[in-house]
Amino acid sequence: MFKRILVANRGEIALRIFRACREMGIETVAIFSEADRGAAYLDLADEAYCVGPPRATDSYLKMDRVISTAEIGNVQAIHPGYGFLAENAHFAEICRSCKIEFVGPSHEAMQLLGDKNAARDLARKADVPTVPGSDGLLENEAQALAIAHEIGFPVLIKASAGGGGRGMRVARNDLSLKSALQQAKAEAQAAFGNGDIYLEKYVGHPRHVEVQIMADTHGNVVHLWERDCTMQRRHQKLIEESPSPQLADETRQAMCEAAVRLVQAADYTNAGTVEFIVDEEGHHYFIELNARIQVEHPVTEMITGIDLIKAQILVAAGEPLPFAQEDIPSRGVAIECRINAEDPEHNFRPSPGKITHFVPPGGFGVRFDSHIHAGYEISPYYDSLIAKLIVHQPTRHDAIACMRRALSEMRIDGIKTTVPLLLKILETSDFVEGRVDTTFVERTWPS
Repeated sequence: MFKRILVANRGEIALRIFRACREMGIETVAIFSEADRGAAYLDLADEAYCVGPPRATDSYLKMDRVISTAEIGNVQAIHPGYGFLAENAHFAEICRSCKIEFVGPSHEAMQLLGDKNAARDLARKADVPTVPGSDGLLENEAQALAIAHEIGFPVLIKASAGGGGRGMRVARNDLSLKSALQQAKAEAQAAFGNGDIYLEKYVGHPRHVEVQIMADTHGNVVHLWERDCTMQRRHQKLIEESPSPQLADETRQAMCEAAVRLVQAADYTNAGTVEFIVDEEGHHYFIELNARIQVEHPVTEMITGIDLIKAQILVAAGEPLPFAQEDIPSRGVAIECRINAEDPEHNFRPSPGKITHFVPPGGFGVRFDSHIHAGYEISPYYDSLIAKLIVHQPTRHDAIACMRRALSEMRIDGIKTTVPLLLKILETSDFVEGRVDTTFVERTWPS
């Protein structure tokens, strides 16, 4: 087992990893930028080193500085968390070439699955359903038009690299398709340095459901059931839950088995998430695999009782998974709300600043993952996620009631947050009855 691990991240996920390592008897080395200097969560690491100025490109994303810090800190492994370098195949390769274990999949698997077009090809070979569309990358406008007429409008143009909705456009006729091709290609090139795009049938009013998997280096692959991530705004998740409401048991089982087949076909190890969309008829289609721990991993931990961060570390150390498929339960209902420092009433603009007053939620079945506190300064340089509120209850009705209560009693003063919007969503009859899709927020609150 590792003696020391460097955590190549910040905020709540860094704190989450520090805690897991502490319980496993593993020392931790933290990195921080000048913007995070003095942050209280860094006190939970055994050592902490500054890696550069506030901007992530000058600090957290500087691979040479992270590796140098790992060598100075005499660590045996690096845990990347999510975001930053977590899905950077080159960084994973550098780590291992420096004899430092990367807590995640191999760089070969990351490269394969990081290319959405290649991942779709692999999915087809593994008998995993994919959305009808182009067999490969689009070469020209004429090809795109021919495919669109064959499968029927509307169609979706997607970037082969990246995510988060960038490089993605919907086209409903020939004219909008021509425009969408140019826009998606330009956006993908600017965002990811890769302008490759492909086309698939646009699935209207879908649910977004993902399957958590874990695989070790001994050939063991398991799923840890699904999470429903349908509640989104512009492809950014707001609320996640498990089990997925309105999902038939046979569909759930088929999705979980398909996720395992895909991971086996990719020779994948460690934690990963296989994402699907489910149409109005209940058909599921693979869209991508996220080769890292997810923001919403606590949802799975609550229903299974399995610590995913500890499992990641065990697998990275070469240990076999400490559980088999039949050992993984799905108990009760878990819901997670992402709390962002944003102002929903003004187009979700970021709301950096000092938290003047803070009262965390609590009570039976409540978990609060965050690094914030009264006096903490929210930086304008990083993602606006500042906390995750998770509840676990016997039924979905109980879980919704518990989440409403927990959100209502929490106080975060000095900045704007998404809490008011989350409360509005939880109070709608459509959400309570599970009758939502990925466009629900934009349709319900178009302004």
